Amino acid sequence: MAGSEPEIEGATGNRAGDETSLSQRIRVAVIECLDAVGYAGTSLHRIQERAGVSRGALTYHFASKEDLLVTLAARNCLARRELFERAALWPGPSRERMLAIGIADTFLLAEQPELFRLSQYTLTAVVWGAASAERRAQSLDASEPLGGLVMGIIRDAVDSGELPNAHGLNETELCLGPWTICLGMHTLVHAEGVLRDRVPAPYRLMFLHLQMLLNGYGWQPLFDPAHEDLDALVARLARAIFDRDPPPLALPR
Repeated sequence: MAGSEPEIEGATGNRAGDETSLSQRIRVAVIECLDAVGYAGTSLHRIQERAGVSRGALTYHFASKEDLLVTLAARNCLARRELFERAALWPGPSRERMLAIGIADTFLLAEQPELFRLSQYTLTAVVWGAASAERRAQSLDASEPLGGLVMGIIRDAVDSGELPNAHGLNETELCLGPWTICLGMHTLVHAEGVLRDRVPAPYRLMFLHLQMLLNGYGWQPLFDPAHEDLDALVARLARAIFDRDPPPLALPR
C-alpha cells in the first residue's frame, strides 16, 4: 500500500510500548544524518545505526537512501489526509473550506516539521531522479487523495456559483495557485532566519495572500482586508473545523 508503514524487523525496544514509533525514529534519524553529514554523507547504514534498528533492516526493504526518503515523505500525505478531509467535508462555504486546507497544513507542519523537511529533500532533482520508478509511483499515489479533496472543494464552488468563472483553468491548475503560496511560505519559514526581521508574522501574510488570490479568482464572498479581521476568521475556522486553537501566525520571539 502506498505510503504504508514499512515492516522492518530488528527495532530496539518494545515496539508496542515505544513512546515514538519506528517510522518517527527513522524520520528523525534521516534528518539528523542530513544535518550532520549532508546528503552525500547520509547512507542507509548510517541511518540504521542512528535510528537503532538492526543491521540490514533498511537495506532489506529499500534499494537506496533515495527510495527511503521518497517513502517516508509519502507519509506526509497520509498525515495530512485526516485534516484535509475535515476541511473539505465541513458543511460551510467553499471559500472557507479552501482556507481551512491552508490551516490544516499549518497545523501539521508546526507539529511535525521533519515531515516537511523530508518532502523538501524528496522534491529535489537529485533525490527524486535517483529514486526507483516504483517508489515514485507510490509517492504520487499517496498524494492523489489530497488533490481529490481540494478539487472537490473547487467543484462545489463552481456548482454553487461561488466560483462563477474558472478563467479557463481546470481543477488541477486552480489547485496549484493556493498550493504554491503555502509551499513557498512553509519553505521560507523553515529556512532559519530568512524571514525573522523582514516578516514577523509569515502565516498571517500567507493567509492574506490566499485571500487575495481567491479574490482574483472571483471566489465569493470576496474578502475585504480593510473591514474584515483575518486573524478572527482563521481562529473561527480552526475551532469550528478542527476543534483547536488557531495556529501561530507570527514567528516566536
